[in-house]
Amino acid sequence: MRRVKLILEYDGTNFSGFQVQARGERTVQGVLEDALRKIPGAKPRVVAAGRTDAGVHALGMPVHYDTEDSVPVDKVRLALNSLLPPDLRVLTAEEMPPEWHARHSARWRHYWYRVLNRSQPTALERNRVWWVPQPFDFPAIAAAAKLLEGKHDFGSFANREKRSTVRELYRVLVEASAGELHLHFIGNGFVRGQVRAMVGTLVEVGLKKRNPADIERLLENPNRAKGGITAPPQGLYFVEAGYREWERSN
Repeated sequence: MRRVKLILEYDGTNFSGFQVQARGERTVQGVLEDALRKIPGAKPRVVAAGRTDAGVHALGMPVHYDTEDSVPVDKVRLALNSLLPPDLRVLTAEEMPPEWHARHSARWRHYWYRVLNRSQPTALERNRVWWVPQPFDFPAIAAAAKLLEGKHDFGSFANREKRSTVRELYRVLVEASAGELHLHFIGNGFVRGQVRAMVGTLVEVGLKKRNPADIERLLENPNRAKGGITAPPQGLYFVEAGYREWERSN
């Protein structure tokens, strides 16, 4: 038995998220496992470093599966891409030790969110950004974002989360680029709905509907009802997962 690691890129627009669902909706996991079933010997159970909701994209999602097939690992990418639809692609494939696990071995994850901040909506990027036409107070967003760094209870940003809501954010980066607000979040893990809720809250700060100090209050007294709106899914990207401890120099 071999364990194979894949790095996936996908456009989440026409997927109902990553994870297989009970009603048979089209999901990334489901489509990939269907392709693996066509390779004799492959065990079509895919485990991912993270999960993405419907409409969310991935630039480099690590997954693994086990196999007894005889396909050389350097041929796996071509074999799978010949079976997959154009909105899902395998970027790399490599054999890993049997104890390596796409989810449990991950030490950090990186998400990126794009907000288009201009007066008119976009035709070309409508499935890849959140359009907000009102002007932002960028310094206020940057100040509020820095308060999210560190180990906190992120219950104010959790969506129906049954697990502990304590997580650590190693870095939150705010950038302005060509009329867009880019928000990067790197942490040891994320609770359900956390990134989109943090983005929605930061946008409210940028629109002066909240003060940066509201972030401190939400972290000190977790209450989802008092958190900000949930940003739409199409602006969110899973960028990568890291399998060594996060270093600030990264």
